[in-house]
Parts: sequence; C-alpha cells; structure tokens
Amino acid sequence: MTATPVSRDDLCNNLALRKAARYLGATYDKALAPAGLRGTQFSILQRLSAQGEMTITTLADVIAMDRTTMASNLKPLAREGLVTVETSAADRRARIVTITPEGVARMKAALPLWEGVQAQFEGSFGVDDAARLRASLEAVLHTGFQPWAE
Repeated sequence: MTATPVSRDDLCNNLALRKAARYLGATYDKALAPAGLRGTQFSILQRLSAQGEMTITTLADVIAMDRTTMASNLKPLAREGLVTVETSAADRRARIVTITPEGVARMKAALPLWEGVQAQFEGSFGVDDAARLRASLEAVLHTGFQPWAE
C-alpha cells in the first residue's frame, strides 16, 4: 500500500488561513447585512466606539490592515455619516477618524447580530477552541513579519 502524497496546498498556512477567513468573513457579513454593515465595517465602528478617535494609521495598525486599504474601507462609512475623517490640527499629514452618533447607533443595532453569529460559531466550534483560535491568530501577528513596511 502506498501513502497518499501530501499536497503543498495541504501544508500551506496562507491557503488554510484565507479559506477560513473567507468562510467566517462571509458568515459574519451575511449576519450583519440586515444592519447594513459588513464584518470589517462593524469591526472598525466597534474599535472606534471603544477607543475613540484615532489616526487612520493607528486604526489600520489596530485592525492589522495597511493604511491604504483602511482609507478605502473608511470611505463608505464616511459617505453614510457613520464616521468622520478630518485633517489633524496637530499634524496636517495625519487624518483623524471619529465615529459619529449615527455610527454608534448603527454599531449598537448590529451588535445583537454579531453576538448571534459569534454564539453560533462558538456553539459549533467550541467556546474553548474559539478562544484558542483567537489566541493563535493574535500570535500570528507577532511572528516578526512586516507586511506593510515600506
């Protein structure tokens, strides 16, 4: 009997992570759709609600996203009046992002939808396994790579 060869795809950390991210991302996007938000938008609003105003660069770092992609993600939120993006008075090169009262209201309206899909995932995957997954994924962010360094 011969062993089945292991495919590089089966060993690829990037592919495994992206498959899971697309799967969970689509699940959260579908759950949040009734509130008119996508998962990334909800995360941005939630972070701004918790931490207050911050520069685009700081917000991008907190969300683990490059600055250009963050700026693109903020445009629809700003168009809908959920955030403001203004030039910093202290540093004209910096742009300050602030959640608006409408943004807080939309985030709060979406919160039960997020809680529902969160509970559904943890019920299926396991609360302890979900916590270990989050810890492992956080550890990935500290592996020394600098994907957005210039």
